[in-house]
Amino acid sequence: MTLAAGTEPRKRAASRRSEPQPAALLAWYDRHRRVLPWRAARGETPDPYRVWLSEIMLQQTTVKAVAPYFARFTARWPDVRALAAAPLDHVLRLWAGLGYYARARNLHACAKAVVARHGGRFPPDEVALAALPGIGPYTAAAIAAIAFDARAAPVDGNIERVVARLFAVADELPAAKAEIRRITATLIPPERAGDFAQALMDLGATICTPKKPACALCPWLEPCAARRRGDPETFPLKARRREGRLRRGAAFVVVRADGFVLLRSREPKGLLGGMTEVPTTDWTPDFDERRALADAPRLARAKPAWRRVPGVVTHVFTHFPLQLVVYAATVGAATRPPAGARWVALAELAGEALPNVMRKVLAHAVPSAPPIANGAPAALMGARKKPRRAT
Repeated sequence: MTLAAGTEPRKRAASRRSEPQPAALLAWYDRHRRVLPWRAARGETPDPYRVWLSEIMLQQTTVKAVAPYFARFTARWPDVRALAAAPLDHVLRLWAGLGYYARARNLHACAKAVVARHGGRFPPDEVALAALPGIGPYTAAAIAAIAFDARAAPVDGNIERVVARLFAVADELPAAKAEIRRITATLIPPERAGDFAQALMDLGATICTPKKPACALCPWLEPCAARRRGDPETFPLKARRREGRLRRGAAFVVVRADGFVLLRSREPKGLLGGMTEVPTTDWTPDFDERRALADAPRLARAKPAWRRVPGVVTHVFTHFPLQLVVYAATVGAATRPPAGARWVALAELAGEALPNVMRKVLAHAVPSAPPIANGAPAALMGARKKPRRAT
């Protein structure tokens, strides 16, 4: 009896060690939390505006890439009312280079909705947050948890990886997402829900990394099923991704003799909606370069002598890769722009809402032009690796 009585507490203790304890993660977070521009310091109340802005910017983008954009946005528009009052074109210009431009349009629409519907204050309720433009289930949960300490379960790529490894989730992504969200919700402690969500994010970003995770430093070393199996890098399991079909087209760079380039704005909706571009053909899988010049811009009283710039510009969008051939021409300083287009000084291109693909085109055609990477190194106009969130 004595042996049995002594064994039971040991069994309970062993059971607790085999389960991930939120307290252990929070203790690790208190010692190792990252210092991020949008994160409230210890003891400070989080600003919902900064939390929301950072979460929108961090979608499909890295912390390193987001930091300078976040600084510029908050310096120019320090609160949601200021952002809502800004012209959309100004928002797109400051966003240019960060990619996934629908986020910028939704950001502006959301700011207006927060002002109109909620008097300029973000609602603390996850359901009300999700009803705002551009805020999906993850972002609503992240804002609710981090800004308002609600017991919500945001699951980004980092948290997805941590939980999939912790429990050796056998289903492949994306089918496993619902199960991972369910498991994550069961882990949330009754207090410090916001810190717990950020601790999970930090754990995935710094310890439980995609490659060569530092398992020996992990506060959840013992309960991790993938670590016990000896193959943590295997998780999360992922279904093979289908790559979109290659699209091709031509871009036309017209430079005036006095140093101005021909630009136009894309349609407000759709891919790169509202952004600035040089004239192009349609981007299609069956593009025929032999007929490209038929779609070149028509200029009154000017007949550009088009020259094919050697090489091609490549860019990868979320759903398809793109290749553009580039034609360039120089015209007189008095040449008038065609309908829907405008002349912009080469020296002022950094102030335009040029997406990365157009920055590449301009750098390819006019290598002597000033850098146009919107405050970031011009090398950013080169091919970008597939982004990971919050690493």
